[in-house]
Amino acid sequence: MFKQLKKITRALHIPTVQEREAAYLNGSVDRIDLEYRQRQIDRGLFRNSF
Repeated sequence: MFKQLKKITRALHIPTVQEREAAYLNGSVDRIDLEYRQRQIDRGLFRNSF
């Protein structure tokens, strides 16, 4: 029963900003791409601008 509940909570989990940024950085294919992605994050790609 707890195993099913754990699966459901994982399925409904909304990734945090930090998790999305880490996943974005982990998707880089080389150093140049990684640096580009870091600059994008620094410019606020995943941040809400209100």
